Amino acid sequence: MSKNVPLCVDLDGTLIHSDLLLESFLLLIKRNPFYLLLIPFWLLQGKARLKQHIASRVQLDGAALPYTKPFVDWLRAQKAQGRQIWLCTASDARMAQAVAEHLGLFDGVMASDGQTNLAGPNKAAQLVAKFGDKGFDYCGNHRVDQAIWRHSRAAVVVNASESLVASARAITTVDATFAPMRGSGLKVVLKALRVHQWAKNALIFVPVAAAHQLGDATVLLHSLMAFLAFSLCASSVYLLNDMLDLAADRQHHSKCKRPFASGQLSLLFGLMAAPVLLIVALALSIFLPFKFLIVLGAYYAVTLAYSFGLKKLVMIDVLTLAGLYTVRIVAGAAATSIPLSFWLLMFAVFIFLSLAIVKRYAELYVMKQQGKLKAQGRGYQVEDLALLQSLGGASGYLSVLVLALYLNSPDVSTMYHHPKMVWALVPIMLYWVSRIWMQTHRGQMHDDPLVFALKDRVSLLTGLAAAVALWLAV
Repeated sequence: MSKNVPLCVDLDGTLIHSDLLLESFLLLIKRNPFYLLLIPFWLLQGKARLKQHIASRVQLDGAALPYTKPFVDWLRAQKAQGRQIWLCTASDARMAQAVAEHLGLFDGVMASDGQTNLAGPNKAAQLVAKFGDKGFDYCGNHRVDQAIWRHSRAAVVVNASESLVASARAITTVDATFAPMRGSGLKVVLKALRVHQWAKNALIFVPVAAAHQLGDATVLLHSLMAFLAFSLCASSVYLLNDMLDLAADRQHHSKCKRPFASGQLSLLFGLMAAPVLLIVALALSIFLPFKFLIVLGAYYAVTLAYSFGLKKLVMIDVLTLAGLYTVRIVAGAAATSIPLSFWLLMFAVFIFLSLAIVKRYAELYVMKQQGKLKAQGRGYQVEDLALLQSLGGASGYLSVLVLALYLNSPDVSTMYHHPKMVWALVPIMLYWVSRIWMQTHRGQMHDDPLVFALKDRVSLLTGLAAAVALWLAV
């Protein structure tokens, strides 16, 4: 390896575990979804022009990218030895400059300029024109980089498969390699789909259970189909939400480990999988009553609105989350044509509002521990903690009050052989709500209360006690 030979570094997939065109595209859509209508017209002008159009309308934070840390550390070592380093990328010049300014490593930047898309043969031609044939070393990660390695003195292969490393060795000398990020492909995909969050969709079965129709095969089949449709729809939204929230997630203590934020999963996969999952969910809905399709569509519309802006509005965000939980119960009733109970809806609204506030409180508590004053991407401040605790606790207790009023209504005596046994639910719920808020106040709450409840032994035992009380009452 010669210190006198310039080192030329690719950006997308090499310097970072992402693609700046897709990153900037998502920033643009988050800013205004109607830009989607202009994308096809920009693309007709050429890929370089498309990149320029997008880059001129968004601002990239060079610090909020998933850099290939071992490779960046190696580049710093090369720089310390006096080596000249150039950033050479097919991304637009504005995007590349933001990265270069953040890292402070590069002696110059070569990038797409609105006329020339600096990729593959185009990049090779410009590098040869500037440094001469075999007058530079090139760091890349993709098969398209083979056109450049044919003209480079040596190759540095980053985040690539062994087969690409072998191909590079057949073309030129390979000075160094950097292995791809570790992680099982299927495991990462399932994590992105948030399959564990499908447990929330068990709320679809609540109307069936409340109406004592779990033994009806047709009703149960419709509930299962609704559960699957809702789960696929929810995963579609999770993918989209995570892609639109990359910058905020990368600054979060735990969300930075999400597949898209960390760069473990390609943004291209998310952009393709999200509509496919939604289409499959809609296809399943065709076999259910039309009311279910309306509810599913409303859920998707509200979640989109949440992803694009409602999440930033104080209190509107938690009210929306509570509504999205409650709409699952509405969906279960719509799928099975079971009439909805006013008591059930009111109980759901208050308990889910309490849990939504738990989620916000837990996030703010971590912010406070880190010395931050405001939650990134939210409208809350650390000084709101006391108020949120009061509102959340009150909402949780209101749900218990609604439950108690329902248990005192004539409906209960007609539905249960031993209605007095159902009263055990009141102290059980009082204990669980109080404990949840006690754990949250102490900073022992996961930023998702559902994940906490599924892993918390006491919560599971509390749920079992409630199930036994209902069983004895029937």
